[in-house]
Amino acid sequence: MAFDIDMIKKVYANFGPRVDAARKIVGRPLTLSEKILYAHLWDGDPKKAFSRGTDYVDFAPDRVAMQDATAQMALLQFMQAGRPQVAVPSTVHCDHLITAKEGASIDLPHARTESAEVFDFLSSVSNKYGIGFWKPGAGIIHQVVLENYAFPGGMMIGTDSHTVNAGGLGMVAIGVGGADACDVMAGLPWELKFPKLIGVKLTGKLNGWTAAKDVILKVAGILTVKGGTGAIVEYFGDGAINLSCTGKGTICNMGAEIGATTSTFGYDESMERYLRSTDRNEVADEANKIKEHLTGDSEVYANPENYFDQVIEIDLDTLEPYLNGPFTPDLATPVSQMKVEAEKNGWPLKVEWGLIGSCTNSSYEDLSRAASIANQAIAKGLVTKADFGINPGSEQVRYTADRDGFLKTFEDLNATIFTNACGPCIGMWDRTGAEKAEKNTIVHSFNRNFAKRADGNPNTFAFVASPEMVAAIAIAGDLGFNPLTDTLTNDKGEQIKLDPPTGDELPTKGFAVEDAGFQAPAADGSSVEVLVSPTSHRLQLLDPFKPWEGTNLTGLKLLIKAKGKCTTDHISMAGPWLKFRGHLDNISNNMLIGAVNYFNDKTDNVKNELTGEYGPVPATQRDYKAAGFGSIVIGDENYGEGSSREHAAMEPRHLGVRAVLVKSFARIHETNLKKQGMLGLTFADKDDYDKILEGDTVDILGLTEFAPDKPLTLVLHHADGSEEQFPVNHSYNAQQIDWFKAGGALNIIRAEAAAKAAL
Repeated sequence: MAFDIDMIKKVYANFGPRVDAARKIVGRPLTLSEKILYAHLWDGDPKKAFSRGTDYVDFAPDRVAMQDATAQMALLQFMQAGRPQVAVPSTVHCDHLITAKEGASIDLPHARTESAEVFDFLSSVSNKYGIGFWKPGAGIIHQVVLENYAFPGGMMIGTDSHTVNAGGLGMVAIGVGGADACDVMAGLPWELKFPKLIGVKLTGKLNGWTAAKDVILKVAGILTVKGGTGAIVEYFGDGAINLSCTGKGTICNMGAEIGATTSTFGYDESMERYLRSTDRNEVADEANKIKEHLTGDSEVYANPENYFDQVIEIDLDTLEPYLNGPFTPDLATPVSQMKVEAEKNGWPLKVEWGLIGSCTNSSYEDLSRAASIANQAIAKGLVTKADFGINPGSEQVRYTADRDGFLKTFEDLNATIFTNACGPCIGMWDRTGAEKAEKNTIVHSFNRNFAKRADGNPNTFAFVASPEMVAAIAIAGDLGFNPLTDTLTNDKGEQIKLDPPTGDELPTKGFAVEDAGFQAPAADGSSVEVLVSPTSHRLQLLDPFKPWEGTNLTGLKLLIKAKGKCTTDHISMAGPWLKFRGHLDNISNNMLIGAVNYFNDKTDNVKNELTGEYGPVPATQRDYKAAGFGSIVIGDENYGEGSSREHAAMEPRHLGVRAVLVKSFARIHETNLKKQGMLGLTFADKDDYDKILEGDTVDILGLTEFAPDKPLTLVLHHADGSEEQFPVNHSYNAQQIDWFKAGGALNIIRAEAAAKAAL
């Protein structure tokens, strides 16, 4: 069934004329990314050419997607916005609050009981405000979106950084914080700095053991975790056309790991096949009517250096499989070199677990290719040397894979079939023995492998690979195993070589499902009551943040000077903390507990300037707040890398942190800070980071003249009585400065709604 077909038809009716208008204004051929952006301007037809990386632009996204962990805060904010119903099609997907432990048959019922209060809240608030609701077990948000909602040429925002997965179906799909989602659901424009463009030309065709996953693992090694910041990555070339639609989704999905705003591919036959296979013939028919507009202009792809800010070329014919990690998704090692690298670096070669799934690699094709390896192992007398786990991407994928025998193949190899949910990928994995913090290695087909990410153990060395490579390495139990060249010993003592994987792009008998898990909202939700218990430890109604006082910020305590990588996992951990995503005060007890204190190389251990003692970061900040002191957080490069979770901005705001000063920000986190009325600042001279000393008190001057492109001044009052000052930069435009002054963007929305209601 094609959801929201009238909306899609409206987008397509405007698409061609707006692209033509944009081409005339810009005065040159357009990339696909530019076409989609110009076709979704808030003001309608393009009236000016925008400068990449400079101009802030208002857009009109077509839809919003939210997963259950982030939807709680997004919808708690939306409830304060004074709107009777969402202005654009929106959905909630229950995929994060399900712990993987025993297997789906036990884990899913347990989650439904454990998180019933949250699921009931999300179901009722969705019902009230016209939001589609996907129940626990329905699947992982991004796989469900690809199967049901993504469409070529569309624009979507989602409260998860891997919203970008929908680029596999030719969308510009962007991860945002809940406040951004709230704006769009309230019918307001969504602001984004016009992105730069990175072109990736793919030639040739994947073969042998190489998979679509290896394309993005290679790109991550080239661009690193911050190389795509502020840019859209657009893939093109005959190699792109040769990829499957879900393979394209995998590549776009992990674009979040290079900091890219999003990634996308032009509409082609693989997308049409996927649309028709997922019962969306009408969408395919409509896309075919304007298909010349749903890809970049031919001149762009013929001479990409003239149209992209950076161009990368990858030959799929010669690309080999990669393993990326440990502890960062951009440390790319060809499988042929892994044994040497592991021995050189002291990475444990014995593999304890192989995990297949996550929003990155849980499609029918992924399970099909991995099952071909598992089937070989069974036929050739091999067993897995590592534990093995599978998370199907959706109930539709699970049901179809079960019908076609894949799940039985995995089970015959002693694999555990987990729920159609995120599970270990986001730390929702109750792994036996993880509490011992023993040094060990796992391989998985997920997107992220930060320390503690999967199981909470800082000594788990996690490596990212394709599903078929994960299957092979789990069978071998050896990180250094190269299935292209190496053999394994079977139960008869024979040396066995695995053949390259095979699999179907789409099920030959079509997809099937009995109950996909979708709940449509009430036609009129005005009488639906959304209840939040005042004594709940899982949910808490929001109070507005206080507006700016109108003065400079003086006497700020230094809460922490974070050293090195500080992702949103470090700022607001997932895993067991997910249960508090709807309760701002409770989840604030995890604020920055994973960040490394520059002054003692410890986590969750900072000096409390009121007592002189060292203690947990959240408790220290609560002391400062109770005593009436604001504080500042200092960070390193790419601060806030990783998830879109706005809790990493809301928690410091709630506990009284007034500013975050870093060498550089990840895009989503910087926006989240701004939305919540926080000051997000960067060092004008990165060497000034070294001037911050333990025990410093900080003033931020220039706020009474706060203006775009005008630096502020930071004054350090050192413990020895000396002072020094230096300029700090910001990227606030006039509207974002208004957010700061109002105490957050939501306060402005609330005030506007109240004013309209009073008329």
